[in-house]
Amino acid sequence: MTAASNRRSSLLSSEDWVACWLGFALVVLALAGLRPVLPGFSWDLGSVGSIFSGEGIAAIVSTGALLMALAGIGIKLMGGSLKAFAIAFPAVFLLGWLAQFLAGNAAVKAAGVTYVITGLFIGLFISNVLTVPRWLQAAARTEYYIKTGLVVLGSNILIGDILQAGVLGIAQALLVILVIWYVCFWISQKLRVDDEFSAMLATAVSICGVSAAIAACGAVQGDRKKLSYVTSLVLVVAIPMMLVMPWIISQFDIPDVVGGAWLGGTIDTSGAVVAAGEIVGDSAMNAAVIVKFSQNAMLGLAAFALSVWWTFRSGAATGEAPSAAIIWERFPKFVLGFIAASLLFSFAFSAEFVDSTKSLMRGLRTWWFALAFVCIGLETRFRDLVAMDEGRPAVAFLLAQAVNIGWTLLVAWLLFGGVLFEVPSL
Repeated sequence: MTAASNRRSSLLSSEDWVACWLGFALVVLALAGLRPVLPGFSWDLGSVGSIFSGEGIAAIVSTGALLMALAGIGIKLMGGSLKAFAIAFPAVFLLGWLAQFLAGNAAVKAAGVTYVITGLFIGLFISNVLTVPRWLQAAARTEYYIKTGLVVLGSNILIGDILQAGVLGIAQALLVILVIWYVCFWISQKLRVDDEFSAMLATAVSICGVSAAIAACGAVQGDRKKLSYVTSLVLVVAIPMMLVMPWIISQFDIPDVVGGAWLGGTIDTSGAVVAAGEIVGDSAMNAAVIVKFSQNAMLGLAAFALSVWWTFRSGAATGEAPSAAIIWERFPKFVLGFIAASLLFSFAFSAEFVDSTKSLMRGLRTWWFALAFVCIGLETRFRDLVAMDEGRPAVAFLLAQAVNIGWTLLVAWLLFGGVLFEVPSL
């Protein structure tokens, strides 16, 4: 197969690109005038019947059918089993619906519990107390749903907001990546974690979690079992962080923009960043996403630098000389989808269209994230993290994350708190 054929195949089959196409498909449907009625979730004991009215049930069924059709097309493009996915997806969808239903109760809302938390704990309960059925695993696609939701999220964040805080986000990303990568690698080495494992841990904790760990594994041609370990560790650690850090922001009256930048720079999965930011508020979520995407934008360069460093350090031929192609290969393509959506809704579409679709796009984004948060729980098993290397990699990761939390809060306060620059309006 030629290089051009490989590129065409990647455009249709890689998860990052498929997430872009699904997000754009929703935009095209909105342009064509399709305005699906999404289920409502606000209720109390006196109004719960409206959720299960004929219109309510119709909205649930039509939304499920739309999401399954779009996600199923992506599964087919990626070479997955459409039959297995079609059997499993309704169950994951219903769990996502249940998460939003529970969080929609007036009393639950008043307690500050969101669908993020309910979805996460539903998945955790199934995976750690019960058992995740094998057939359900075909639709437990955390990163797939997160990436698609983030592309849709671009429609709600106008490019002006990104430009206003983008320079600060890039500055924070550089300061965090350079310091925390070195700290984590140094700690890992002191704990007798091997170089390959140390590089994956350091890249995951300092840049953007799962995506960075995948890029690092490719750059150092790492062991897939170690990558699975790092991925699980990232997801497990992200869970308490995305719940506790918003509480800290509230308790200590940290400004929302500073808190969001802190969340975006420390929590290692994009979905958990959005979840934590959404708990705090819109300004915090926007700042968190901008900072996280600034870190994502560093991923290609970081992977390139890591591949060069690894080649010299190991002294072994990788079989592929470091090049611009490696940077492009490692770059998370769904970030391009997010940027493209922001550009379209900022400059190509009328203000009337943007306003008329804002609620719909936000609702669709929420659905993709609800599916992802449930799947994070379904894919997380606490007992698996203590078996490898006597837990030393986990200790290294936790120590580095502790340093990351303190260092990133300081950097966020200096850059976003009005100390060195004007506070951006997000």
